[in-house]
Amino acid sequence: MQHGKHDANARTTKRGRDGAHRRQDGPDRTAAHPRSGQHEHARGRVRAGGDRRERHRALRRDVPAVVGLLVDDEDFAAMRRYPTFAFDDHPDYLRHAEGLLKALAAQFGHTTVALFDPEEFAHYCREAGLDPDSSASRSRYTAEAAATGPTVAYTGQPLDELVPLLLNRTARHATWEYATSLLGTPGSGPDRGEDPGRPAFERASGLLAGLLDGAGPGTHHLVCSVPAEEGEQLLAVLHTTRPAGAPAVLDSLEAAEFTTVLAVGVALESPGGVVLRTSRPGTPDRLRGWRLHGGRLLALTEAEVFSAYCTDADTGEPLSPEPGVEYRAGFDVGAEHP
Repeated sequence: MQHGKHDANARTTKRGRDGAHRRQDGPDRTAAHPRSGQHEHARGRVRAGGDRRERHRALRRDVPAVVGLLVDDEDFAAMRRYPTFAFDDHPDYLRHAEGLLKALAAQFGHTTVALFDPEEFAHYCREAGLDPDSSASRSRYTAEAAATGPTVAYTGQPLDELVPLLLNRTARHATWEYATSLLGTPGSGPDRGEDPGRPAFERASGLLAGLLDGAGPGTHHLVCSVPAEEGEQLLAVLHTTRPAGAPAVLDSLEAAEFTTVLAVGVALESPGGVVLRTSRPGTPDRLRGWRLHGGRLLALTEAEVFSAYCTDADTGEPLSPEPGVEYRAGFDVGAEHP
């Protein structure tokens, strides 16, 4: 018994000496395993959290940002009636809006600006049953306005460049919507009761093709002006470049707007007109014109073009000819493009 106890004590003492010897020689690797595992687990959580944050940031970069902008004092004043609208000074509002645009552009891949119309906003809230005095309602309206109306991409340009562009696109969009509504009105064409939209648009497309074919190579600026109903005046502008031996390069949106306004003139048999300015390197600009009559474009003579450009439309007084410009008669655009 004693021997056995002695042997046991000896074994215990030996293990203790071995353990002490190991502690003197270096750390006990077996004892370090649990703590090392905890550190590795913690580092794994940190890495996983960092990965999630990076994926979150990557996903945010794929989400577009939209800002609704109050561009004039009247619209800004209309929004001040809502207590949750935080601004009371329009220039200060614009400075903060520009700062927001810069911050969003740095965080997101794409930022667009839409026009915030207080009157349309109030109507939207009534139709949707929303409280207009709410930032959530303003946000929803901004998203809807950007999805269905004109926007401008923010690329770092100052507001004094962005705002005129936004207003121009908004005006063009309103013109296009109004012209489209006129084309969809039965009974507005020569054959009363017949929908004039499709044949008038096809006719206008042919007339535009004839204008571009006859204009030849160069940079072209076309303006179509058409009186509409109730004293409205529709105006569309088209810029295009045609290389030698190649078709004209068109902006699809501008082309659609120009064709739609011209189609209104065709459908209503309106006494509108088209003017064309062509620029080519090393030669003077050339100005030509046509009047819209009975759904056709009739070429103006050189004298008529000169008179149209060199007469004040409001007073009827003569104006000096523009230097470096040639006034030319229009060409036939009806025979080859019926």
